[in-house]
Amino acid sequence: MNDEEFIRGAYDIAEEKDIQGWIDCFTPDGVFVDHSVEATYVGPDEVAKPVEWYGAAFSNMHRELFDVYVSGDVVVVELALQGTHDGALHLPFGMLPATGKHMDAPCCDVFKLEGGRIKRFHCYPEASVILTQLGVIDNFGAALEPLPA
Repeated sequence: MNDEEFIRGAYDIAEEKDIQGWIDCFTPDGVFVDHSVEATYVGPDEVAKPVEWYGAAFSNMHRELFDVYVSGDVVVVELALQGTHDGALHLPFGMLPATGKHMDAPCCDVFKLEGGRIKRFHCYPEASVILTQLGVIDNFGAALEPLPA
C-alpha cells in the first residue's frame, strides 16, 4: 500500500468511527493538531478524541476528498467536512449543543508519515465557515462597517 492509499484508508476508518483503527494509524507518539481550535492531541490516548467528538456531534459525518498530493513522506489532502449537527460537539473550551444544521466546510489536512504510520497530522478546517453554517455566527454583517461609496 502506498502513502496515498494508506491515508485514504485512514479516512475510511474515521468515517466508520473505528476508534481503535484510527489510533492504530498513528505512531505511538503520533500527534493530531486541530488548528481550528488550537488543540494538540498526543499519543494513543488522545489522537482519537476529535474523531470521537465529531462522530458524536455529526452522526452522518462525511469527509469528501477532492485532491490528494504526495511528496516524500508528506500527504496533503483538500477535502470538505460534511454532516448534520445532531449531537453536542465537544470542544476544548466547552460544548456546542446540537443545532440541527448542516455543514459543508472546506478543510486541508497535512500528514507526515513515518514507518507507514501517521507521525503528525495537521488539520485545518475552516472554522468560520463551520460556525456560520451551524448558526453560531449568525449576524456577521452587524459587526462590519460599510465600505465607502
